[in-house]
Amino acid sequence: MRRVEQTVEIPAPAEEVFGVASKIEELPRWQSGIVSVARTDTGPVAVGAKGTLVRELMGQRIEAPLEVTAYDPPRLLGLHSEVSGVALDATIEVSPLGPKSSRVNLVAEISGSMLTSFMEPMIASGAEGDMAASLERLRGLFADR
Repeated sequence: MRRVEQTVEIPAPAEEVFGVASKIEELPRWQSGIVSVARTDTGPVAVGAKGTLVRELMGQRIEAPLEVTAYDPPRLLGLHSEVSGVALDATIEVSPLGPKSSRVNLVAEISGSMLTSFMEPMIASGAEGDMAASLERLRGLFADR
């Protein structure tokens, strides 16, 4: 298992930031490489909510199931996805720094099966750059305030 972590400060209240970051259908607005996310169930976002994610990775489109594993507004969203023997567990944690600023911590834990574990370092390395770019895009959504 490989763990990658990135953090950014955003000039907006934690509730607003979480409101954007936790809408799984809107992940493509700020997460690098994600082409689309569609819910495959109905109702509000909650633990157990499911969707399908389409991601561009190394020039290929990959479709993967997505499940919400933690949901504690306005601070925590956990997601799980697994495709081709590689599992990804991600958490988005939003913490208030003051009335008009917040910190977002994005963590990804990447686990390969016995056949794919050799790919963990390569995937983690790519994820680190994607996560940093994604958090900058998220910060950019609040920059013009």
